Amino acid sequence: MRKHFAATLCSLLIATVAAFSGCASSPNSNSNTNLVAAPSALPTPDKAAIEAELTRIENDWPRIHKERDAATIRKIEADDIILVYPDGVVGSKDQDLKDIESGAMSEESQEISDLSINVLDNDSAVVRLRTTVKGGKYKTPAGQTQDTSGQFLSVDTFARRNGQWQLVASATVPVRNPAPAAAASPTTKPSASPKPSVSPKSSPVIKASPVMKPTPARAASPTRRPTPQ
Repeated sequence: MRKHFAATLCSLLIATVAAFSGCASSPNSNSNTNLVAAPSALPTPDKAAIEAELTRIENDWPRIHKERDAATIRKIEADDIILVYPDGVVGSKDQDLKDIESGAMSEESQEISDLSINVLDNDSAVVRLRTTVKGGKYKTPAGQTQDTSGQFLSVDTFARRNGQWQLVASATVPVRNPAPAAAASPTTKPSASPKPSVSPKSSPVIKASPVMKPTPARAASPTRRPTPQ
C-alpha cells in the first residue's frame, strides 16, 4: 500500500514539475515570436541611381524653357511646391506654367553647372546648382521687356512620391559680381604693388551696389523660376 502511494505521489510530482516547466517555457516562445515579427530595417538608398535621375531632371531645364514644355513642369513640380524667386517674391506652380506656356521667358542660352546632390534617404534629396543665362528676356504683363541674363544659385528639394521624383521646394538667388570673381588673377596683381594708391582705385570696382540694385535683381528673376509681375 505504501509502495503504491509512493508511486502515485511520485507521478504527481513529475506531472507538477512538467506543468511548471511548460509555463516557464511559454514566455520564451512568445519572445521568439516577437523577435520574428520585429520590423526590418529601412532599405539603403541607391545613391548612384538617385543622383543620376536628379541630374537628368536638372539638366533638362534649358530644353524645357526652349520648347515651352509645360507638360514636363506639371510632372516635375509638385502642386504644393514652395518657390522663392531671386527677387524674394514667392512663386507658384501655376505662375511657372503661365510664363512657360505664354513664351514670356526666352534666352539665347542657359547652362546648368556646379551641380551637387545630397541624398537624405531613399525618397528625399537636396540639390544645389548654378544657372548661367545669356540673352535672357522676360516680357511682363504690362508689355515691358526685362533683361534676365546673369548667374544664379539654386537650392532644390526633391521628394519621391508614388515612385516619381518631384520638386517640392526651390529658392534661387543671383550671384553677385560673377565676372570679377571669375577673373581673380588681375585683382591680385595690384595688391602686390607697394603703392597704397592702387587699393583705393579698385574700390569703385568692388562696390556691388550699382550693379545689384533691386531693379536688376528683379529683372533677373525669371531664369529658372519666372517672377510674377
